[in-house]
Amino acid sequence: MWDSSTFLGALTPKFYVALTGTSSLISGLILIFEWWYFRKYGTSFIEQVKWMSLSTVWAGWGSWGATRSPEGSECKVWRNPTALLRGAEYARLWAAARTAPLTYYDMNLSAQDHQAWLAAAPAWGGADEALARAWREREPAARVAAARAALRLRPDCAAALLLLAEEDAPTVLEAERVLRRAWRAGEASLRASAAAGAGGAARREAALLAHVKRRVAMCARRLGRLKDATRLFRELWREAGGAPQALQVRDNLLEVLLEQGSYADAQAVLARCEDAAAPPTATALYTAALLRARTGPEPPATEALRLAIEFNPYVPAYLLEMRSLTLPPEHVVRRGDSEALAYAFWHLRHWRRADPALRLLAATVRPRAPPPLSAAARAVDRELLPPHHGSAVGARGAPALVPLGVALCVLTTLTITLDPRGVLSAL
Repeated sequence: MWDSSTFLGALTPKFYVALTGTSSLISGLILIFEWWYFRKYGTSFIEQVKWMSLSTVWAGWGSWGATRSPEGSECKVWRNPTALLRGAEYARLWAAARTAPLTYYDMNLSAQDHQAWLAAAPAWGGADEALARAWREREPAARVAAARAALRLRPDCAAALLLLAEEDAPTVLEAERVLRRAWRAGEASLRASAAAGAGGAARREAALLAHVKRRVAMCARRLGRLKDATRLFRELWREAGGAPQALQVRDNLLEVLLEQGSYADAQAVLARCEDAAAPPTATALYTAALLRARTGPEPPATEALRLAIEFNPYVPAYLLEMRSLTLPPEHVVRRGDSEALAYAFWHLRHWRRADPALRLLAATVRPRAPPPLSAAARAVDRELLPPHHGSAVGARGAPALVPLGVALCVLTTLTITLDPRGVLSAL
């Protein structure tokens, strides 16, 4: 049987000196890489890999997009239904202030979503390979180049057109034009897959087509064509039925109806969702509270606000303009600060038009409401929000101690390398 005491007793001081020097050198190199990665992408590489791995493991325990923290509370990450266009809108922040609007973790989740659409795709040969490469690229220019390469091989590729509309179109109007082209290509591909009896490919094409239609409706919303946007969102909501994407379409539809001033229609949508026992979201609960607080009696409105605040206590700080807004991320943590930001970014204007609702919210909200999120959910929320936002769940500051750690590691390595006898005598 192996005797550990014999092994440890045979080790000389030279071994420990070499071990210390090697570990210090490796630690210094890791810290230098971490500092460079943080300055380039705004997040820690080690934390990024950790949360990606944990999310993959946790995703197998629950439904799509849902993770469960060690503390037992849910951590659900959803696609933001009102996410902006990267090329036409998010890129403006980078062009104006050289500030990254999205975190690498957020963009990586979007890439995984897009790759999932390609998982059941038919064999497209080179176009399929170019598309898969496009979603994996970090730099926008590389993604656009790969999408254009896919289009050269397959001119009617809806997924490649979707990427170009999201990333390459300089204006919302141009993005809508490319998306409508993707719409036509997606319908043709769906008919071809259905005629060929390819069930998996047809489902993939249907999901891609639904997403393209929703982005077309979002472009119509941006351009002020509210009736067109409402019509498209209603059609998508009917087609989605009880599918998970119906929740996202519902939130889009509610926001457009509020912008139109169609409060009765918005109330009807909420009533239908309540009858169907649809899961709550910040948009649904705060819209219900807003509609009650506009004209209804105060006790029911206060109760509706209490339920909304209990679901997501981060929203009132934005609605009462106690915290500043920034561009919302592409994914949000349910009940988290990212969901509150995404909601307030579009709905603050609706609350401003309803002064009684704002006054009642200010009287109802509790200062320092306890967050309902677990530590794991707060950490994911932190990874989704950009460093310049100053998240309520913990702002991402630059790791100021990294240079000091690198200096100590380098000093230790140099000391051991230049004066090993002195170290041995000290031991």
